[in-house]
Amino acid sequence: MTSIGGQAVMEGVMMRGPFKTVTAVRKPDGEIAKKIDENGTKTRPKICRVPIIRGCVSFVDSLVIGMKSLMYSAEFVDIEEDGEEEESRFDRWLEDKLGDKIKDVVIYFAIFLSIIFSVALFILLPSLLASLVEAIPGLRAVTSTQTFTSVFEGIMRMAIFLGYMFLISKMKEIKRVFEYHGAEHKTIACYEGGDELTVENVKKYTRFHPRCGTSFLLFVMIISIIVFAFLPRFDDIPRIASIFLRMGTRLLCLPVVAGLSFEVIKWAGRSRSCVVGALSKPGLWLQRLTTREPDESQIEVAIASMLPCIPENKEEDKW
Repeated sequence: MTSIGGQAVMEGVMMRGPFKTVTAVRKPDGEIAKKIDENGTKTRPKICRVPIIRGCVSFVDSLVIGMKSLMYSAEFVDIEEDGEEEESRFDRWLEDKLGDKIKDVVIYFAIFLSIIFSVALFILLPSLLASLVEAIPGLRAVTSTQTFTSVFEGIMRMAIFLGYMFLISKMKEIKRVFEYHGAEHKTIACYEGGDELTVENVKKYTRFHPRCGTSFLLFVMIISIIVFAFLPRFDDIPRIASIFLRMGTRLLCLPVVAGLSFEVIKWAGRSRSCVVGALSKPGLWLQRLTTREPDESQIEVAIASMLPCIPENKEEDKW
C-alpha cells in the first residue's frame, strides 16, 4: 500500500508523495500544466511522527497544501478562461501592501474561514441541538445521560454531513471535481496493483479507495461519538454556560479525534482483515457521492500528477 495520496482540484489533480507534491491541471487548450514542489514529509522532526500527533500534523499540513493546490488551479483557470480583468483599487492596495505575500495571506485566510465554517456546522450546531432537546421536560428520562448526548450529536453531525455532500454533489462544477476525484483514486489503485500507469490500465480499477478523505471524515464522526461520550455534561451550572463549556471541550478534543482517526484509517489502509473490510464499507459507500467515473482526459491528468511523485526506491513510499 503506497503512502501517495491526492486531492481533486479544479480541472485537475494534486498528488502528494514522500518527497514531491504535484498539481496537474488541464488547460482550456488541452495542454496539461504541472506545478511540482518539494515537500518535507520524510524530514519532519521525530515528534511529528509519533502516533496521534502525526495525525494532527498531517491533517493541518493537508489543509494548507490542499488549499494551495486549489488556489493554483482556480487562478490558472481564471486566467485562461476570463482573460485579463481590470484590477480594483482594493486589489491594487493589497498588492502594494503585501506584494508577493498576498497569495499566502489569501490561502491562510481561506483556511481560517473553512475551519470556522466546519467547526460551526459539524461541532457547534450538533452540540446546540442536543442541548435544546435535553431542555424538553418530557424527555428528561431519556436525555439525562452523556451517552444520549454523544450519540445524538453524532447522528446530527452525520445527517448534516450527508445532506451537505448530497447537495453539493448536484452542482455542475462539483461533478467535474468529483470526476477528477475518481481519476485520482483509480490511478493510485493502478499503481498499488503493480500495473503500468496507462489510461487503459487505470480504467480497469475501482474509483473507491479505503484511504479517501471522505472515509477519514466518516471515521472522525464515529470516533468523536466515542471520545465525546467521556466528556462532562456540566448539568450543575446554568444551561447557557453549560452549552458553551460543552462546545469548548469538544473543540479542545478535536486534535485527539483527528489523530485517532488518522491511525484508524492508516490501519485500515494496511489491513485486509474481515473486520477492517466491514469498518471500511460505510466510507466506500459514501464515495458513491464524492466520486464519479472519469473520462480518459481526466485520467491522463491524474497520471501526470502521479508519475513525478513516485520515488526511485519504491520502499520509501510505503504506507
